[in-house]
Amino acid sequence: MKMRKGLFTAVLLAATAVSGLVGAGEKVRWAHVYEPSEPYHQWSEWAAQEINKRSNGRFEVEVFPASTLGKEVDLNQGLTLGTIDIIYTGQSFAAQTYGPLALSDAPYVFRDFDHWQKYTRSDLFAEFAEGYRQASGGNVILGDAYYGLRHVTSNKPITKPADMEGLKIRVPNAPMYRLFPEAAGAHTSPIAFAEVYLALQQGVVDAQENPLPTIKAKKFYEVQKYIDLTGHVTGSNLLVAGGIFWNRLSEEDRELFRSVAQESADRVSADIAKSEAELVEWFRGEGVEVLEVDRAAFRAVTLPLLNGEVATWTQDQFDRLQAIR
Repeated sequence: MKMRKGLFTAVLLAATAVSGLVGAGEKVRWAHVYEPSEPYHQWSEWAAQEINKRSNGRFEVEVFPASTLGKEVDLNQGLTLGTIDIIYTGQSFAAQTYGPLALSDAPYVFRDFDHWQKYTRSDLFAEFAEGYRQASGGNVILGDAYYGLRHVTSNKPITKPADMEGLKIRVPNAPMYRLFPEAAGAHTSPIAFAEVYLALQQGVVDAQENPLPTIKAKKFYEVQKYIDLTGHVTGSNLLVAGGIFWNRLSEEDRELFRSVAQESADRVSADIAKSEAELVEWFRGEGVEVLEVDRAAFRAVTLPLLNGEVATWTQDQFDRLQAIR
């Protein structure tokens, strides 16, 4: 009798332990480098709640913002090690594993926002995602979220390529960022980001380029007369699930994560596109001259340079991207 009672107790304790694990849900770690106030985090939190709800509590997703789990290089390494399950990462980081992904970071490869959106749903993007999956040992791209257009700020009006002839412009220290201004005849200077405001103020450089939210946050408009809407780079970030995490999911659960992740990325994109339009009016309200430019003319002088030595994609891949309508 005592033996049967002891056996019953052991079974009950084991069942309770299993029940506790199921009730808590499988822990999923989702990490990124963006601030809690930004759409990237807000819609990641929404996705975490949706996954928990749609899985009836089988998954408990915790989102770690603002580089809590490390910088982007650390997050990408975490996917490989299985210590992080889902991340947002820039195209350039993913391109270190699979080069063709960098194509979408090249200047003027997209005609407009609609062209970028169609690319993210194209066969070409699907092929890039599969190439990245194979090269990364199983990491899966779940979505692509808009980050914003990069624009020039300057102390003289710039509306066409000739206006940039001889201009001294600060750019990040990478060949890809030099392509656009040098194609238009400008001289590039890779000044450290923390020193850009002072360099503009002192006239070390005449101009710089960044997305509108960065121009506002770093107050570059205080030391520049014009914001020239060149829109030369269409920035975006990939939403990626690690191979170790993905391989333990059933096909049904994979579809759940794909669906919620894509919806989350779409909502990020919509929010950021809306905020860009609002920022144009905000800058004008601050007395800054915001200029529309002849982007077609800038594209015409830039695109011929994109398949040179900096290219990590093929001519065919470039041509297919341009053919998307």
